[in-house]
Amino acid sequence: MCVGIALAWSELPTELIGRHGLERRVHERGGEREVRFYFRDRSPRLPIWRDGQLGLARWGNGRGESRFLPRTGWTWLSTVQEGYWRELGPIAVDIPATIGLERGVWYRIRQGIRGILVPDERGHAVVYMICEPASHYYQVMTRSNRMPVLIEERI
Repeated sequence: MCVGIALAWSELPTELIGRHGLERRVHERGGEREVRFYFRDRSPRLPIWRDGQLGLARWGNGRGESRFLPRTGWTWLSTVQEGYWRELGPIAVDIPATIGLERGVWYRIRQGIRGILVPDERGHAVVYMICEPASHYYQVMTRSNRMPVLIEERI
């Protein structure tokens, strides 16, 4: 499953970069700056579009910060559709990304990834990336049996 994303530096407002210290996440790819977000970071975060505002939210519960939320950073689309998250009042969000990372393979993303935002027991926003069974192409490319639900795109 997508364990990292990159977003073009030009896609992020200067205020957001400064407030969250995103300069330390900057890398260059082909002469263009991008900001990278990894699930295995000490403090995993993802950019999210919520109510027309771009912000950052904690990526999942991989470090066990919450005793109530699943200890992962992903959820199956079928789990969302079946109402597993309903009691937590999930909010659909878009995760902007220009590139995704899975098993050492970086791949292009056109518009972003679907996610859900839920509160932990302290009221902090936590985002989970939504995934689905991998397409044949994605499985061959990454050797993964699941892939992120992309916005208006299928790999």
